[in-house]
Amino acid sequence: MSILNIDIESLIPHRDRIRMISEVLEITPESAVAGAVVNSHWPSCDGNAVSPIVLIEVVAQTGAVIDGYKRKMQGKAGGKGWLVGVKDARFNVAEIFVGTHLVASVGNSYSFDNYSVIKGTVTAGIEILAEIVLQALRMNEDPTND
Repeated sequence: MSILNIDIESLIPHRDRIRMISEVLEITPESAVAGAVVNSHWPSCDGNAVSPIVLIEVVAQTGAVIDGYKRKMQGKAGGKGWLVGVKDARFNVAEIFVGTHLVASVGNSYSFDNYSVIKGTVTAGIEILAEIVLQALRMNEDPTND
C-alpha cells in the first residue's frame, strides 16, 4: 500500500503526542486504512513496549479519519471530538514493542446522525494484534456552524 498525501490533522482533532496514526493508506466515506509506528511517547510505554489497550485509540483515530474525510467532502470543518465506548475488544498479544509498524483497517458498520459503530482490525505484518468494535457519538456538534 502506498501512503496517500492527506493532512491527517485536517481530518481529526488529535495533535502532537496524542495523535497515534501517522499515515493514511486508503480512505473512502465508509472505511480507512491507517499506519502507525509505536513510539516511546505513547501511553503505557515502559520504554520498550506498550500495552495492546492503546490499539483502541489507534482504531478510534482511524475511525475519526473516516468521519473527517466525509465532513471535508461535504464542505464542513474537519474532525471534531467524540465520546467513544468499547463494545468489544479482543487482543492477541500481551505487549507491542516500540518501533513496531501497525496497520489499522477500520470500517463503519452502522451510522446514524452523530452515532456510529465502527469495526477495526490492527495488524503488524501478517499478525492480527487486535479486533475492536467501538461505538462513537459526536459530542460537540454545533449545527449552526455547519
